[in-house]
Amino acid sequence: MSPRHVAIVMDGNGRWAKQRYLPRIAGHKRGVDALKRAVRLCVQRDIQILTVFAFSSENWNRPKDEVSGLMELLALALAREVAQLQKEGVRLRFIGERQGLSASITNGLDDAERATAANTRIELNVCFNYGGRWDVVQAARQLAADGKVITEESLSAAVTTAHCGDPDLIIRTGGEMRLSNFLLWQAAYAELFFSPCLWPDFDAADLDAALAAYEGRERRFGKTSEQLHPNN
Repeated sequence: MSPRHVAIVMDGNGRWAKQRYLPRIAGHKRGVDALKRAVRLCVQRDIQILTVFAFSSENWNRPKDEVSGLMELLALALAREVAQLQKEGVRLRFIGERQGLSASITNGLDDAERATAANTRIELNVCFNYGGRWDVVQAARQLAADGKVITEESLSAAVTTAHCGDPDLIIRTGGEMRLSNFLLWQAAYAELFFSPCLWPDFDAADLDAALAAYEGRERRFGKTSEQLHPNN
């Protein structure tokens, strides 16, 4: 069975550019193209939700010229790509801390979400200025402020991805084998797949390799195989 919700850590843009003696921002630009390709591939494979890690709360520590280039790239992508996403039935959501972002960026995120709010073909969650620990902390603070008891159920309902549920499959490209503060609470029972492919090169074959690995696994959620298949 194909996963309903796939999440991707889009890693390797900078290394892709370095291998070609290009500035790092060139790799990020190609990464945007890879994301557009991935969205279409997910639609073709009946994946309902795609959540991607675009910019972490730790990425502010990168060189200033790279950060400013990423902000410009985001603004450009919002201006150029939202209309096409709208045509293709993609619902766009941005997940992360918006305090501290420029007014132009914040307004662009809001406008993109409103423009695509009625779309139902696939939901694209872009984690921007996001961190998994921040997500858990903001959820706990929200529950405390509302006077609610903090339980696994209430916290799950207060994290930023509560609207779409936990990912079934998390893919990380670029050969690294860690979550890097991505969807820490939500990843509790996700299947993990680590691809050596650098993100700008991620294509149908790479996605299908991850999906094939997923389909070959048994998701037990703490139970035994015998409990899941008592007649075998």
